[in-house]
Amino acid sequence: MKLWGGRFKGETNELVYQFNASISFDKRFYEQDIRGSLAHAEMLGHCGIITADEADRIKKGLTSILDDINAGRLEIDPTAEDIHSFVEAELTARIGDAGKKLHTGRSRNDQVATDMKLYTRDYIDTLDPALKALLTTICNIMAENTETFMPGFTHLQKAQPVTLAHHFGAYFEMFRRDRSRLADIRRRMNLCPLGSGALAGTTYPLDRELTAKLLDFDGPTLNSMDSVSDRDYLVELLSALSLIQMHLSRFSEEIIIWNTNEYRFIEIDDAYSTGSSIMPQKKNPDIAELVRGKTGRVYGALTSLLTTLKGIPLAYNKDMQEDKEMFFDAADTALACVHLFDGMLKSLRFNKQIMERSAAGGFTNATDAADYLVGKGVPFRDAHSIVGQLVLYCIDKNIALDDMSLEEFKAISPVFENDVYDAIAISTCVNKRNTIGAPGPEAMKRTIAAYRDYLDKQ
Repeated sequence: MKLWGGRFKGETNELVYQFNASISFDKRFYEQDIRGSLAHAEMLGHCGIITADEADRIKKGLTSILDDINAGRLEIDPTAEDIHSFVEAELTARIGDAGKKLHTGRSRNDQVATDMKLYTRDYIDTLDPALKALLTTICNIMAENTETFMPGFTHLQKAQPVTLAHHFGAYFEMFRRDRSRLADIRRRMNLCPLGSGALAGTTYPLDRELTAKLLDFDGPTLNSMDSVSDRDYLVELLSALSLIQMHLSRFSEEIIIWNTNEYRFIEIDDAYSTGSSIMPQKKNPDIAELVRGKTGRVYGALTSLLTTLKGIPLAYNKDMQEDKEMFFDAADTALACVHLFDGMLKSLRFNKQIMERSAAGGFTNATDAADYLVGKGVPFRDAHSIVGQLVLYCIDKNIALDDMSLEEFKAISPVFENDVYDAIAISTCVNKRNTIGAPGPEAMKRTIAAYRDYLDKQ
């Protein structure tokens, strides 16, 4: 069934029809399409634009179609032009001419805009709990590892000792911001375009406030041209998904590095690893690598949609049909990555002794040695230079700062005393850092409590 054609004498070329059709991908929001049509029919009946009996028959017919699709009793016709024409054709076949009145006062332009908003809103409501589950996993790992020492890095070089809890806390902050962005997008997009018509509204006395209320929108959109051509919320969501993927990718990169033979900080469970077809010793971090790889796929969707939209004049243009496939793919990819990454994190085993030994190497306590001298009255700039000399001496001797004798310390600066060893111990380096946001145990205890409170309330 075509929703158009009266103006045309000839048949559409078959290749043109197939090229124009969107049923292969827009069928996935059949539920949202029917939900929007149910609200539209309710509003039409309420306003007296169609009779109460017609509205009731349309709603019963639409509900039966939804039930049959969900139960597998009705297959969506792959030869239909789009999901809208399929539903309307099926409705008319079931209830007769009353089905032809469903489209009164609306266009496919505002219909698809509503479908996309409903689908996007539903997707956010699915992704957000997945992110919350990931945050819960991260927080649980943090609570169990406030005394698991490890090196912190800058420039991929050992910098200062931290804890695993502190390191994971950085990712908690990232994914918490991601949830905040999703909530912001959901709030801003939650206005209903249905009733905007093709671009200029309609002469029918629609109650758009009622339609918006029935569909749980905060209200109707206020400009019909923008209503049918707005895809900002999809750009925003793809941007948010790109940031989620970027955070997942950074985390994956670290897991991949930590899993190497050179680091051996972690072991990934067999359920989240694969082997080699030729090298029997291999155990590869494939999930982390795939999450890292699929990030580019989501970035591509964002770039593609921005490129599609950049040259479109008002109002609706067929180019906008290109928003769906790229968005659906990116949305599926991001959701799968969050779920799989969460499962992989739960499976990790941390080699705490190896991590602590690594934290003790690479002069991660050099800053604390400088702070020790400052505490003895040495200006920081001078202390920085003295410790630099200590590091050069240790590199030449192939030893750590902790391995130096007191005599060796004093040979470079007489200020050093026997208490230097306690001052530069890895546990001291971490435990004395208790300002807000630092890795010390008291600071981490407060941070974890704040994270638990956030998860309980949101």
